[in-house]
Amino acid sequence: MKPLSRREALLTGAALGGAALVARRAAAQEPPPQHQHQHAPPAASTPPAAAPPAAAPPPPRPTPPGWHDEGSVVTPNGRRLPWKLVNGVKVFHLVAEPITHEIVPGLVVEAWGYSGSTPGPTIEVNQGDRCRFYVSNRLPEATSVHWHGVFVANGMDGVAGLTQKPIAPGQTFVYEITFGRAGTFMYHPHFDEMTQIALGMEGMIVVHPKQRPAQRVRDYALMLHEWKIPAGMRRPDPMAMSDFNVLTLNSRAFPGTDALVAERGDLVRLRLGNLGPMDHHPMHIHGHAFQVVATDGGPVPASARRPETTVLVPTGAVRVLEFVAEAPGDWPFHCHMTHHTMNQMGHDLPNLIGVNVDDLDRRIGKLAPGYMTMGQTGMGGMGEMGMPGPSNSVPMRGAPGPFGYIDMGGMFTVLKIRDRLPRGGADPGWYEHPAGTVASAATTEQLARDGITF
Repeated sequence: MKPLSRREALLTGAALGGAALVARRAAAQEPPPQHQHQHAPPAASTPPAAAPPAAAPPPPRPTPPGWHDEGSVVTPNGRRLPWKLVNGVKVFHLVAEPITHEIVPGLVVEAWGYSGSTPGPTIEVNQGDRCRFYVSNRLPEATSVHWHGVFVANGMDGVAGLTQKPIAPGQTFVYEITFGRAGTFMYHPHFDEMTQIALGMEGMIVVHPKQRPAQRVRDYALMLHEWKIPAGMRRPDPMAMSDFNVLTLNSRAFPGTDALVAERGDLVRLRLGNLGPMDHHPMHIHGHAFQVVATDGGPVPASARRPETTVLVPTGAVRVLEFVAEAPGDWPFHCHMTHHTMNQMGHDLPNLIGVNVDDLDRRIGKLAPGYMTMGQTGMGGMGEMGMPGPSNSVPMRGAPGPFGYIDMGGMFTVLKIRDRLPRGGADPGWYEHPAGTVASAATTEQLARDGITF
């Protein structure tokens, strides 16, 4: 590995330290910014204000009169695709179109999606349903829809140029599908996949079995995705093959992800789909162990299942997890690739960890009073420093939590398990820990009692 030169240390320290200096001066001239997670009490420190986006996304579209959107699967931060019954056939309408989408407060992008959202609305049907999908194209280029994992007639498979003509801009095509097997599947374009999927064109399909178990299930659909969105930009880069800096669950990044909720004793089912361009994701849960009970290929036999706390979800694949909610608390569920739980983290700066910058700070401080180099002792706490940045950017953004600032972002959410949930299964807020069950600073008496010196 090439050692860090004196010049690189100086330039890197100046860049990071200069940002800190600007932040200090801005803080001295303006009132402290306020930023509060929707379920959090006020934090002890003052977290950063979100950079105002150029324009807010439009509100969700209402269900048309006479159409239905009932179902049992919850798509956090999303919705179901409505349908209506025509002569015994369920009729759906998907619209491929450019959309304005909020990934997290402070970061709004110009994406492509279906029927006003990314991911597109979840399609929820029953085994044996005869369905008709109208697909209209409002994109500036052609498209198609592939029913990923669903067994269909070859001419309905949605591969432009091979099994059908592309759907030109302004056209509407129709697909006829009878869902013969239950399971969890996905839908996405098979025309200019690199661009269209990278910009957010994807969605989940849930086909319920003809006979469902009587046990109550907390059933969630989550689409994993990755984006390259340079700070200050509104258009994701579909040419990216690496260095993705925004990682999402249902196209939302923490702290913009809705919590998953359950009561003790509930069976929890997590339907995970990954249509991200390049990366697999090791999805990890705290406080519980699950089993992988199905893929988009079908059920996993009971004899092949084993307890896990982490599962790798390959790109282009579905993994369905089940476990019983047993331990009350607020439990993280996240990708275990550490850079995938950060928001718009830059990766092109030299490593300053362990560099002695005392002399550097002293020298630059003579020219710029208040200067402070950053990064030599680690990156923790930078998300709450309130450093100004480009509009429409959320570098290292986290959120206030019940014990201070949560410095995670990206592909991260919280599973909230309680003995009883509020009416309607609403988010219960932060967990109230029983006395004596929270880690805290050791007392002098405790250290002496157990012979610990530090």
